[in-house]
Amino acid sequence: MSGDIDDKPQPLIEHLIELRSRLIWALGAFFVAFIVCFYFAKQLFNLLVIPYKWAVMWAGLDVTKTELIYTAPQEFFFTQVKVAAFCAMVIAFPVIASQVYKFVAPGLYKNERAAFLPFLVASPILFLLGASLVYFVFTPMVMWFFLAMQQAPEEGGVAISLLPRVSEYLSLIMTLIFSFGLVFQLPVVTSLLVRVGILESQWLADKRKYFIVVAFVIAAIVTPPDPLSQIGLALPTILLYEVAIYAARLIEKKRAATDLAEVGSAEQT
Repeated sequence: MSGDIDDKPQPLIEHLIELRSRLIWALGAFFVAFIVCFYFAKQLFNLLVIPYKWAVMWAGLDVTKTELIYTAPQEFFFTQVKVAAFCAMVIAFPVIASQVYKFVAPGLYKNERAAFLPFLVASPILFLLGASLVYFVFTPMVMWFFLAMQQAPEEGGVAISLLPRVSEYLSLIMTLIFSFGLVFQLPVVTSLLVRVGILESQWLADKRKYFIVVAFVIAAIVTPPDPLSQIGLALPTILLYEVAIYAARLIEKKRAATDLAEVGSAEQT
């Protein structure tokens, strides 16, 4: 097994130098992406506002009069900084992940590297799926829910209108994207734990009823206080848990088949 490892004994200082090199590449990629994204920060923010415009259309309001406000002179500037940092992290993630992998890979066996690579590819794909679900479905739905609470003056009271602040809207959509993106990592995390022998598919199946309760509790904590977004996060979480159980069973079947083949080969020799 030791011959399958590419790593060679090195002094601690050489490992630290390599770590510094990987960090420089990762931070450099993020910094370059941040500069580019900050230059286009307003355009990127306008892209994030599109789901809000969809919600305005669903509510039967005039899209041309849609506006967001900021109440402090520096608010929109720092909002653009957050947009640039958020987008830069997404763009630079492949470089950051590759640098982490290159630092860790020499210390792994060949079969461990082969097992780790699919998860490295699946993780950003699943995160993007969760972010897409937020962008195209749940953000418009949540904003439509809040827009429906507006009050017209002819109803006998004062006019009550929704005028979102740019910082609060960005905080809402980023919270939803990160929440759904992390939830969509559930099959990846559980599959890794099953592969290393920490979890078993039967244990996951037995704890299903507890996980359903936990899913709704987490959804109530990380999402806005409206039932649509809470149910919208809890249901995909439960579905992904079932996917994780199925993936765990496939891993266990493959492991059992491999062990059986090794036993047969050993008996023949």
